[in-house]
Amino acid sequence: MKPSGDREGARPATLELWGGVECTLVRIGDEWRDQLTETGHRTRPGDIDAIAALGIRAIRYPILWEDVARDGPDALDFSWHDARLARLRHHGIRVIAGLVHHGSGPRWTDLDDPDWAAKLGVFAGEVAQRYPWIDTWAPVNEPLTTARFSFLYGHWYPHRRRMSATLQALTTQCEGIASAMRAIRAVNPAARLLVTEDFGRVFSTPALAYQAEHENERRWLSIDLLAGRVREGHPFWDWMQGDGVTRDRLAAFHDGNATPDLIGVDHYLTSERFLDDRLDLHPDLTPGDNGRHRYADIEAVRMPEVAAHVGTAERLREVWARYQIPLVVGEVHHGCTREEQARWLLDVWRDAQTVRDEGVDLRAVTLWALVGAVDWRSLLVRREGHYEAGAFDARGPTLRRTLVGDLAAKLARDGTADHPVLDQPGWWHRPGRFYAARHDPADEHLPGRRLLITGATGTLGQAFARICHHRGLAWRLTTRAELDITDPASIAAAMERERPWAVINAAGFVRPCEADARPDECFSINTVGAEQLARACRIAGLPYVTFSSDLVFDGQLGRPYLEADSPSPRGAYGRSKAEAEARVLAANHDSLVIRTSTFFGPWDRHNFAYGLIERLKRGEHIDDVGDQTIVTPTYVPDLVHATLDLLLDRETGIRHLANSGEVSWHDLARSLATRTGHDPRLISAAAGAPSNTGLTSGHGLALRPLEIALDDFVTHSAPLAELA
Repeated sequence: MKPSGDREGARPATLELWGGVECTLVRIGDEWRDQLTETGHRTRPGDIDAIAALGIRAIRYPILWEDVARDGPDALDFSWHDARLARLRHHGIRVIAGLVHHGSGPRWTDLDDPDWAAKLGVFAGEVAQRYPWIDTWAPVNEPLTTARFSFLYGHWYPHRRRMSATLQALTTQCEGIASAMRAIRAVNPAARLLVTEDFGRVFSTPALAYQAEHENERRWLSIDLLAGRVREGHPFWDWMQGDGVTRDRLAAFHDGNATPDLIGVDHYLTSERFLDDRLDLHPDLTPGDNGRHRYADIEAVRMPEVAAHVGTAERLREVWARYQIPLVVGEVHHGCTREEQARWLLDVWRDAQTVRDEGVDLRAVTLWALVGAVDWRSLLVRREGHYEAGAFDARGPTLRRTLVGDLAAKLARDGTADHPVLDQPGWWHRPGRFYAARHDPADEHLPGRRLLITGATGTLGQAFARICHHRGLAWRLTTRAELDITDPASIAAAMERERPWAVINAAGFVRPCEADARPDECFSINTVGAEQLARACRIAGLPYVTFSSDLVFDGQLGRPYLEADSPSPRGAYGRSKAEAEARVLAANHDSLVIRTSTFFGPWDRHNFAYGLIERLKRGEHIDDVGDQTIVTPTYVPDLVHATLDLLLDRETGIRHLANSGEVSWHDLARSLATRTGHDPRLISAAAGAPSNTGLTSGHGLALRPLEIALDDFVTHSAPLAELA
């Protein structure tokens, strides 16, 4: 039974782009995780202006109970929300108000409170009276997901692990939604209810078909409850009563007045699961246990058996067929590399268009986590500070629009988007995605427009080629014979032959200790070559990236250097790089110049870390790395990934990229010795006058901590494994 009145509204003529700010405010033990604070959105009112510039039509925005009423039901503080909501109205963006987002209410209540729903209703009425112009409401985000994570899996407060508690918490949240909407509609009878949920389907081997069937029925429970469908004969009618949800509580929904006006389908690449009792096929995965079987619970997109049955379009069709209620895609986000984020957004948009053309009443696609998210890879249970960008990167003093934001603006404007990285499919479509695949990525042909990378014989060029292939970016790595950056004719011929969409200059004179003896050669390659490539890219209208060094500084500033600090090189190598920076930006002001420090990587022997460990293994006493110069050594995979993201985001100018954490050469050498099981006493004590050529960034561009990068190097370095 549908609610009285027509609150669905007319289907828009074209698919709309909506947005959302990741706003989870969840209790974990006695601590709270607040995504508005952790992403910085809480203290950056200018975010609203940047979001509005994308051209989105509506935004899922928080007016969270835990936030407004943290000091009690009679101490409501709307000051933050008043300012942000007024700014959104100024820009003409419709607000879809969220009241609880994966939370359990303020500290003075929780989902075990029998009055929780009534208390939420009182709060909702207060919010509606303050903002009567808001016409669409999402009182509780993903009620079943929250119930599972808090009461079945134990991730969030109150950290239970019982199905009975899960069903009780789900019912309480649905009662809260109904209570909230009664109060809201007392203020605005035309208010619409949006209920979001993850409807990911579960697949399985035959032995686990019973478990998959249970989970596939369970995924509908939040909407079934609200729509009054949980009646006698429903798969969960007896089960819920057996777990303490009374018949009267279920019957209270039967009038259908809590039926959603819109259903938000929140779909992620991890939403669809495959349950596999063949544990020998998944030796690296920790199995689950339902008391009857032990099994691996893995992403269905990685299983070839169900490849034809996964994806956003399939789930949208299922939800529409079951409910015939207007849909929106409630969240689109992918915590991966920038081009994969863009590919996922475009995939979902195209799927939405496809099912809409089939007759599904699908209104919008919601770009989620506009300003990013923190620690969602651990479901917020670990404080790692792992940040995922969205339409914007929020790690600097102001928001920086990403490739995802650029594509979103195009979709909002005319429903189309193009970029060279979209010539290749996302990893979820490539052959190597399957767990059981015997697939060599080197055999995979990457179609489409290519990146041109110089420096085929160098560590950096080789690393770019390797990582581009891993990320599904078509590339061409050139030798000096194929592209001599010191020869304008060679550059012109290569540009005409390769027709790249961007150029990365990884070539260079790379031995600072030899530069003073060979200054002309050093200057020709590092300075003139980089400048000539910059000029050629300006003429061709191509993005251009080149690399500089921390040695443009003399280390006498007494602190790590920022991008704005003036170069002060001492040797020929540093002078060649400082002059290259100036010439490159003069020749092509849209160039991206990456300053970095001495780097080390897991794929070659040509770095200080490998050489040091090789000497330690021979039992040498080392007395030539004992100085106190402070540096920020940089792990090559981190450097390459970050550079590619900045290139895709159309960043220009000078940027510092180095692993966070300063260390002296002496302490670094001793740390590597300890990590690899060698005696650090083989390394002589530090000596010499201290200096600091470390790099930091005024743009918020920090790679992960050096200590973690060193651990990765020791664990994953192929040359080190050979030494062992």
